[in-house]
Parts: sequence; C-alpha cells; structure tokens
Amino acid sequence: MSSVLLIANPSAGGGRVPKLLPAVRRKLDALGISHRTGLTTCLEDAVALTNEALDRGELPVAFSGDGVAGVVARTASFREGATFGVLPGGTGNDFCGHVGIPQDPIEACDVLRDGVATAIDMGEANGERFLGIASFGYDSLANEAANDAPRWLGGGVYLWGAFLALVRWKGASFKLDVDGERYEFDGWSVVCANTSRYGSGMLIAPDASVEDGRFDLVWTLASGKLRFLASLPRVFKGTHIEDENVRVVHGVNVSVSSSTDFVVYADGDPLTRLPAEIRLIPKAVKVMLPA
Repeated sequence: MSSVLLIANPSAGGGRVPKLLPAVRRKLDALGISHRTGLTTCLEDAVALTNEALDRGELPVAFSGDGVAGVVARTASFREGATFGVLPGGTGNDFCGHVGIPQDPIEACDVLRDGVATAIDMGEANGERFLGIASFGYDSLANEAANDAPRWLGGGVYLWGAFLALVRWKGASFKLDVDGERYEFDGWSVVCANTSRYGSGMLIAPDASVEDGRFDLVWTLASGKLRFLASLPRVFKGTHIEDENVRVVHGVNVSVSSSTDFVVYADGDPLTRLPAEIRLIPKAVKVMLPA
C-alpha cells in the first residue's frame, strides 16, 4: 500500500493520542507500512496535512476523534478518487464505531493494510460537508456545553453537555422540507444522520448507513423536561425511535428553519447556522474499512 501520513491531534481524548502514538508507529512498522506523522493544533492544520498527503500520494489517516476525521474526509472528498483512513484517538470515536473499525487504534492499524477502500456518502449543510451526523436544536446547546466541559471528564463530557443543555433549554419550533414533504412542529432537536451514532455511543439513528444514499432524519417532538430526560437512556440502545414522540423519515435534500438560529453541529464541531440547506452526497469519498 502507499505510505501513510498520521494526522494526529495531541489533545484528542484528553491527551490519549501522544500516549498511544509510539505503539501505533511500532505496529505500522511491524505491518510494513511506511509512515510519518503530522501534528495538528487546529482543524485548519488537518486540512493542510490532508492535502499535503494526497499531493504526495500518501494515505491521510486521522488519528484523533470524530472532528479531525470529519475534516480529513471533507478535504479528501474534493479530490477525485481520494481515500482516507481513521484510527480512533478521540473521546467518542463514533464514526469508527459505526463502520466497524476497532476501538483499539493499534488493532485498527490492520485495517490500513488489510481493509477495503470503500466509497461512502457524506452530507453537506450550507455548502459545508460533514461525515457523520448534523444536528441542531437541543443538540446545539448540548454540543456547545460538551465542548466547553473539562477534558478530564472523558466520555462523560457528553452527559455533562446533555444535562446542562436541559437546564438551559427554552423550546423551539422547526420547519422542514424533506424532498418536497413539509413538516412543522415544536420540538427538541433534529438530526440528519449519515451514520448511526454520536455522543460517544448514542444510537440516535440505529438504521442509518453510509452506503444507502439517503439521510435518516430523526426528530423529537416537544414534551416536558422530565419526560425528555427519562427517554435519554433509550438512545444508547436505539430504542427511543419506538417512542410516540419521535419521528423518523428518510430523504436526500432537506431545507430547515427554526424559531432560533441554532448552530448546526456535525462530527462534534460547529458547521453552520440555521436556516440551512442540507443534502446527501452519494459516494463522496473512499475510506479504508474492515474487509
């Protein structure tokens, strides 16, 4: 295979990446994979390193969390025929969890050598591409709180964000057009899912696929805070979609507005603001997946 450029975020996973980097390098050596490492201090660094790797004929590999993985995927998607890889190094690693890449980054190195370059879909919101899930509403507040939470909480930052957002939530109304079908409702959040999970294992869209050419859209209708809180544990099993307060539809082109100009978060980071035009881009990029 071609040489690998590890695009590593030293702060990912509460400093997990620097601790694991020597073992990952040794594993790549043992697999006979030529490699070098580029460190990121911001998402713009990941863009530059991805382009550098592709210009040199290398495989750009995100060794970080979902944010950097999303940036590497987005950047590669603008290069015809480009492929990228992912080694889980972040707090959530939800993309890896969805596609079956091992959660142990040393074990995941095997996918770089023995895996299959597979074409996957991506999403785009107001011209900004994303890899996994774009969401807004209550999720906007939860993501903001999680990103501001102390890093020592680890995966607990998502629960922290969820509870803090619940305290701050004021309610909202939404208007959606999904492939010509219109929906208006008061609700908590709207999710445009290319993958099934976010928030460190929450199966918000359990049937979503990166290869089916459509979004799974999931939204939760307005209810009292206690009822909403009681439903949150079900999201980790994906059984929340059976709730009468939850709606699931499928679509490719989505127009959305809200009573509040929420920030749209995708892959754990802010992407754009409402109102938004969101579309599914089929087979947008290739990624190394388990054979």
